[in-house]
Amino acid sequence: MTFRVPSTPEDRALIRRYVIWDPESYTTSRYHDLINPIQPDRTDLEAFETALANDAREISDEDLSTLLDLEWRSRITAAWLIALDRRIQFRDALGELLLASELVHAGIGYCIALARFAQPEDADILAAYLDRYLPRPDCRYNQDAAIGALLYLDEQLGTNRADSYLGLWHRSAFADRDPCESQRHTAELCDFAGRIMSPDALP
Repeated sequence: MTFRVPSTPEDRALIRRYVIWDPESYTTSRYHDLINPIQPDRTDLEAFETALANDAREISDEDLSTLLDLEWRSRITAAWLIALDRRIQFRDALGELLLASELVHAGIGYCIALARFAQPEDADILAAYLDRYLPRPDCRYNQDAAIGALLYLDEQLGTNRADSYLGLWHRSAFADRDPCESQRHTAELCDFAGRIMSPDALP
């Protein structure tokens, strides 16, 4: 798969609306904060979380598909919106993007979406990614996010798919990181997603 540079007025409008999201009180672009959206000390926390959840519920599938066709900022934003609303119809598209590993950061969003979908086929995608990239110490991509998501899914599904990768971990590009810490981080992100998408969180 390849990405395209935003070139149309429609592309730019989508980016302003969902990827940048810049109200007066906001100090950084949404895409940057979605690399790790858990930021309890931010002064505009309620506005950030409410707008993110509302956009996840309201954005159309067509607009999400367009964002997934663009560069990494748009892709990580789309992946998070998909993850939040659990739009499983994007599973195959996210799997293709994850396996292609074309762009930085976006893979974090794909892995969280697969963890949120929480089905055996999502574990299959993560396992395929680790089969391809974990044995390559020259590729520092999203192996830590993938192992964290797979360990998380093992816990949710009562499986042990990640076990076969743990032995290879010390020879991977992420040998200096603890897979269990990646699992904890995935759980925190999924808890964050569940909390802001809860009906109790609606204004």
